[in-house]
Amino acid sequence: MTDPTAPAWQILDLRDCPEQAADVADRIWQAWWKADGHALADVTALTRLSMGEAAIPSTLVALTEGRFLGTVSVIANDLEARPALTPWLAALWVEPEARGRGIGAALIGAALAHAKASGAARLYLCAENPISAYYERLGWTVEERAVEGLDVLSHPLPADFAAASPRRD
Repeated sequence: MTDPTAPAWQILDLRDCPEQAADVADRIWQAWWKADGHALADVTALTRLSMGEAAIPSTLVALTEGRFLGTVSVIANDLEARPALTPWLAALWVEPEARGRGIGAALIGAALAHAKASGAARLYLCAENPISAYYERLGWTVEERAVEGLDVLSHPLPADFAAASPRRD
């Protein structure tokens, strides 16, 4: 049940809220890149690619009253071992205090809709095995297990596909 006193949140394309790029880059860096010795500047540069004119890469951001809640990206490839598979959902992040409110699922839905609008017939993602179950509950199918230590999942985007609205007002 949604708390009626909770502030409304919305999902926007990073192109429409470029001031959020620093938060997006920081969370992606902290979660996946920092431990491997990558510089924040490298992730910031990759994040800025999502602000170009091409449909992919693209980054979506969940906000409430201008405050960052989470992010997800649609990128060309997220697993070097599977270069033929494209596009990919990547870097789903929801702030710890915002988890459990459906924001992650809404970000995924918005990413699916974006991929469909970009002409994709299927969207892929890779995740560690325990996390794969979350995506399976949202309609994703495991295609392969243990590819470079990750599961490869996919979600079809048929002609009649319609994701839930990416806004919550």
